[in-house]
Amino acid sequence: MDRRAFFKVVGAAGAGTFLVACHANERGGGTATEVASGGTLYVLADTSSIHLDPAKSQNLAITTVGFIHRRLTAWKTSPDQPATVVPDLATDTGRPSADGRTWTYTLKDGLKLSDGTPITADTIKYGVERSFAAAFSGGLGYHKTLLDGGSDYRGPFEGGELASIEVQDDKTIVFHLNRSYGDWPWIVSMPAFAPVPRGKGTDANYDTQPVTSGPYQVSAYDKGVAVHFTRNPNWVAATDVARTGLPDEVVYQLGLDDDVISQRLIADSGNDRNAFANPFVAPAQLAQIQGNPAVSNRLVTSKSGALAYVSLNVRRGPLANPQVRQAFQYAVDKVAYQVATAGNADLAGPIATTLITEGIVGREVYDLYPAPPTGDVDKAKQMLAAAGYPNGLDLDFPVSTSNSLSDKAQAIQAALQRAGIRTNLRPLDDDTWTSVVTGNDGDYDLTLSSWQPDFPSANANIQPLFGTSEIGNGGYNLSRYSVPEVDDLIARAQGIVDPAEAGKLWAQADRRIMQDSPIVPLIYTRNSFLHGSKVGNFEVGAFPAYPNYLQVGLAK
Repeated sequence: MDRRAFFKVVGAAGAGTFLVACHANERGGGTATEVASGGTLYVLADTSSIHLDPAKSQNLAITTVGFIHRRLTAWKTSPDQPATVVPDLATDTGRPSADGRTWTYTLKDGLKLSDGTPITADTIKYGVERSFAAAFSGGLGYHKTLLDGGSDYRGPFEGGELASIEVQDDKTIVFHLNRSYGDWPWIVSMPAFAPVPRGKGTDANYDTQPVTSGPYQVSAYDKGVAVHFTRNPNWVAATDVARTGLPDEVVYQLGLDDDVISQRLIADSGNDRNAFANPFVAPAQLAQIQGNPAVSNRLVTSKSGALAYVSLNVRRGPLANPQVRQAFQYAVDKVAYQVATAGNADLAGPIATTLITEGIVGREVYDLYPAPPTGDVDKAKQMLAAAGYPNGLDLDFPVSTSNSLSDKAQAIQAALQRAGIRTNLRPLDDDTWTSVVTGNDGDYDLTLSSWQPDFPSANANIQPLFGTSEIGNGGYNLSRYSVPEVDDLIARAQGIVDPAEAGKLWAQADRRIMQDSPIVPLIYTRNSFLHGSKVGNFEVGAFPAYPNYLQVGLAK
């Protein structure tokens, strides 16, 4: 499954009016909407709570906590170009040493937190150090294994300071890594790099009442009901290239049923005209929306998105044989999966044959196993027979019951059955499924999942899914794939600062992995989002497959 929940909203600030394409995406249609500073933006969410403590958040840089927390860097997104990293609190995206192991940042002048505290290098250092404390864990943690000494550090409350985060003066901070890492500018765009005043955030209340650096501050948090963001008086728009900060206020309405959210946005009345949905539009509602021109012009669909795939446990019985695994590439019916996902192929997303998702530097398009979109059953049977399984296979297939994955798994099960691959579909609640497939035992044969990279680099496609270090212990290498040549390619690519040069190695790793067939790519899952008639600047970039909420505004 796509293991992340995303919560999104907007920014705060200057006066002025903007004429923009409300549905700039080629799949969204619609007309231009004139947006201006002011008004209240509503987000209709199916979750009962939101982590606002940056140490606990897994939000992407363009989603919810981006309204209240700035980081050293931010993302610039566009429908037509790969996402790029841009300065946020820092004056640039980082100055690396020649070996890519030391990164230096200088903060912009005049930055303050919502409580008036100056944003200094020490507030960044303390914020990162907090994320190592067990009491404040749960957020994105790439930095924890990259910072020198980070693997043994336990946070500022019991471990003192982390020496590899060096504060040279109020405006200069230096990070010392344990190895070369060219994607460090993306890492410092993650929530843990938001500033926290030293001594603050020592209790659980910080998750609902944090000190903020973005366009908004938290004025009220009623779990299961609503969260209110109002303007942060100390935010200066001129220092922020990532956020337009148009609405005066952002209100999350929590704990709503998905169907209720869709029906409210379809009706488009009252405050719902100023609202958008936090969850994706469910397949059941997509057909209804597409058949109604008054509503369909408010539907925005990404061009592509997370990689959906079948993961084959390479350490289990017949699946240890690469020829058996390659037979799966021909046995699957990707069209059936598209239909199970969104009712039709167009809304579900394009068929996938590679690992690196669209909108990321280094992606190459190829197909090592060319077959009709519905599969090549005869070829699959021939390959299984040649591998010693003329009578097919009997395999265990646990699947999460969240996000309609059980229905999608049934489409995979039926397709495999045609080739004599019989599967015992084992529906599990999401926590149990996660424990089974990311635990150390590896007691399963295949499973169904999807992956949305945490940052716009092929690094985030390849390493978490296929690095040996990600097997078990909660890691997401669900195929339990371990090949020294691939681990070497990953390490070499991670050490290159130039994205174009690194991209060449990532493309090489992509092909090398697919030769071994540890997974079957299915589709690049499109996400569809619905918004009210007064919401503008609602645009999905090439990456990620989510609207950039920091750009959204409301009609005059």
